[in-house]
Amino acid sequence: MKRALLLIPAALLVGASSCDDHSGSTRETKATLQSQEQAAVTVGMPALLNYTEKRQLKAIYELRDNANLVTYTYTIDLNGKRHKVCPTTSVGFGIPYATQYTAPKAARAVAPVYPSGETGQWQYKMVDQPEPNGLYMPSSAEGTWVICLSPDKKLAPTYVEPRVVVYLFEMPSVD
Repeated sequence: MKRALLLIPAALLVGASSCDDHSGSTRETKATLQSQEQAAVTVGMPALLNYTEKRQLKAIYELRDNANLVTYTYTIDLNGKRHKVCPTTSVGFGIPYATQYTAPKAARAVAPVYPSGETGQWQYKMVDQPEPNGLYMPSSAEGTWVICLSPDKKLAPTYVEPRVVVYLFEMPSVD
């Protein structure tokens, strides 16, 4: 009975879509959505009790928020050898170059335009949500900002293009 009730919304979703669009990709999308709904009904959600990974991520965010966190930053060459980025130590973890301080896109109202030329009701597009630290992290970025501690003990933001590895302890390196 429970399965039958949960399948009704999936059937309505498939049936309520546009009847004039019969492309193969649309049929495949509908079939995939229906299959995902069936999988959710059959398998269900994981029975998490401890939320360990969420607690670990919280601990990482809190560690990253330490303004005096001493780290050691290296690049890895094609032979797997470590090379120091900073002459002494670095401060905190690297920040991906594409990280934004403000929302990457603003919310705006849009009205859909249908093929007939008719305009639909105004709708608002959702904006990206920042991370708990207030920054908008990129989905990927090759460049990284590393704050090095120079030999004269001054903070020195350094841009690094190759992939970097940041440790809380010093590692042997080629340099």
